[in-house]
Amino acid sequence: MDELKVREIMTAPVITVKPDTTVRELADILAQNKISGVPVVDAQDRVVGMVSEADIILQDADLHFPYYIQFLESVIYLQSVHKFEERFRKAFGSKVSEIMTEDVVSVTADESVRDVATLMADRDVNRLPVTENGRLVGIVTRGDIVRAIAQQKT
Repeated sequence: MDELKVREIMTAPVITVKPDTTVRELADILAQNKISGVPVVDAQDRVVGMVSEADIILQDADLHFPYYIQFLESVIYLQSVHKFEERFRKAFGSKVSEIMTEDVVSVTADESVRDVATLMADRDVNRLPVTENGRLVGIVTRGDIVRAIAQQKT
């Protein structure tokens, strides 16, 4: 699989949304296209975020305040306050810009599929945007990699 490149398995063109897309519109786009996530792009097709079904589901999930203990004059949180703040933001967002993940890792079309598979496993992500000169040119998913492996085995 070392010689196989991302450009050979990526999907292009890519279904995308803009930061001002509503969460309801996003849900419709994902459902109609039977996909689980999309890149968020600006007017120049530069990736500014990623958004997925998981981000939408948080809007319907129970929000639990982090557990803490009080010791003397201090409060010690037993869970991540940052994760709570992130879930809170996503739970009440009405636009994609309010629920998307902004720290997006992207790959190039010339990277090896093996390197991208490793990156996905290390970062625990299901999809990665493929960019050239900062612009979105494709998307590669775990499913694309699984299909590539299956084709090589036959």
